[in-house]
Amino acid sequence: MATRYFFDVHNGDGEVIDGHGMLVSSADDLPREVGRIMADIAKDEMPYDDHRGIVTVKVRDEEGRAISVGSLTFTYEAVAMAAE
Repeated sequence: MATRYFFDVHNGDGEVIDGHGMLVSSADDLPREVGRIMADIAKDEMPYDDHRGIVTVKVRDEEGRAISVGSLTFTYEAVAMAAE
């Protein structure tokens, strides 16, 4: 039987609380779902002009208890000047 989990996202612009949740077949599927959410945010919402960003996804169960958290960090640093 599927269980409803809630995926709260913090991406540097504040926290977005998931009010709807998602039915997930097994808790074993949670890492994949968290990874999918982080990949979507990295593709569409990361502040690349700032050369860094952190996305955090907190997973809550139906009772509202935090049961896991995942994070993705992006950093970019030039190590040498490009030749002109």
